[in-house]
Amino acid sequence: MRGHRTGEFSMYKRMSSRDFTVAADVEDNSVVSQSILDQEITNPSWRLSFPHVLAATISAFLFGYHLGVVNEPLESISLDLGFNGNTLAEGLVVSTCLGGALIGSLFSGWIADGIGRRRAFQLCALPMIVGASISATTTTLAGMLLGRLLVGTGMGLGPPVSSLYVTEVSPSFVRGTYGSFIQIATCLGLMGALFIGIPVREIAGWWRICFWVSTVPAGILALSMMFCAESPHWLYKQGRIAEAEAEFERLLGGAHVKFAMQELSKLDRGMIQMMCISQNCFMVDVLELLLSPSVSFFCFIFPHVFFRFCYSHVPFAVVFIGSSLFALQQLSGINAIFYFSSTVFKNAGVPSDLANVFVGIANLSGSVIAMVLMDKMGRKVLLLWSFSGMAVSMGLQVVAASSNMLGSGTLYLSVGGMLMFVFTFAIGAGPVPGLLLPEIFPSRIRAKAMAVCMSVHWVINFFVGLLFLRLLEQLGPRFLYTIFGTVCLMAVVFVKRNVMETKGKSLQEIEIALLPPE
Repeated sequence: MRGHRTGEFSMYKRMSSRDFTVAADVEDNSVVSQSILDQEITNPSWRLSFPHVLAATISAFLFGYHLGVVNEPLESISLDLGFNGNTLAEGLVVSTCLGGALIGSLFSGWIADGIGRRRAFQLCALPMIVGASISATTTTLAGMLLGRLLVGTGMGLGPPVSSLYVTEVSPSFVRGTYGSFIQIATCLGLMGALFIGIPVREIAGWWRICFWVSTVPAGILALSMMFCAESPHWLYKQGRIAEAEAEFERLLGGAHVKFAMQELSKLDRGMIQMMCISQNCFMVDVLELLLSPSVSFFCFIFPHVFFRFCYSHVPFAVVFIGSSLFALQQLSGINAIFYFSSTVFKNAGVPSDLANVFVGIANLSGSVIAMVLMDKMGRKVLLLWSFSGMAVSMGLQVVAASSNMLGSGTLYLSVGGMLMFVFTFAIGAGPVPGLLLPEIFPSRIRAKAMAVCMSVHWVINFFVGLLFLRLLEQLGPRFLYTIFGTVCLMAVVFVKRNVMETKGKSLQEIEIALLPPE
């Protein structure tokens, strides 16, 4: 059993105690740890951190809302703004926000580290309010595109900051559950956009109301962050120790402050002792340089150089794993399924409105189940189940696309396979990467590494949306779904070999476990 676990976590080697150069100091610290261990026997109350997490998930709701806000009203928008029938213009209205999201995600790490998590949320809300207002009042295509671009920058900034914040303010025993709130809020945002867009065909100009509505939760996000706790991890990194203690008291309760601060202090000393001995201080400095926005563009142009360098150095390996998880998530075909779902349901005789409801229910149901199981089964198990289920779902789609099957059986397989794919995606592949990556990234580079990984997400998302229909025409659904299913199976192998379980561990325990050997 022990040997199996060693092989399973081959990329994550923990340094043995004999490698410490200051053993006496460690012994002293262990005495202090034992004296306050009794305070950690009982978990802190989840109710203290819950309001702060709930406020942070408003950004995820906005993310989902703006992803779906133009789906139903697009025809009305094109008629009112004079580009009806121009497929290029319609595509730009939908996809311009993706370009803004890439820009926002690239700079999210530096914003979150520079001004703090709370102000980053407020900065995220600002372009969403301004952009939605421009889109709601514009009379030209250019105005609509400008508004969508501004909204996109907020969409790109919000998800990585919310993942960081929720991870850093949540008690370890409910961190997985709280992390699932982000996915649930995104689903609710998508369904909210669908619901708000229902009257668009009956009421002239209703699409403007759809944009105006989004300014309300954005304003609530900006205001609520004035009363929320700042991340104690960020405050400690800034040297604001007293403020970090005060925020821990708000989030965990006074009885748990000393233990939480000691964990941060122990990690800080461990980083200095272990990383400087193995000359990894230099490596982390190099990593921070590689995670700058300008160099990140180089990484996208020459990814093989970046990944080869990352994989050969353990401090970089977690960034490689994070980028790979987001890449596999997008290459699994989830967005292609969303793009193509209306056509599949149409062929089955299901109206598009009802089809969107079915997909939304499958997505939300899977997200709720993930919330329940995240801290019971663990992140890795859910990822394995999720990608395995997605591979099976793609197998059903391949069978349905086969010319050997005709009639209603094909439609049932196609519709059932699609809903099963969305459901199994929402169980693990959807919510887990955004939660797992802030857990495994070292605190010094956590925000910047999340920025790069989310940028990978947006780049691949863009190209999947751009090329899917063309590939579908040239390769056919059977071969294309086979490719997606193969990617899901590759993801199962990747997760099994490279992803560690973080359930129930504090961020400090995870980071120390991932520190490289000498």
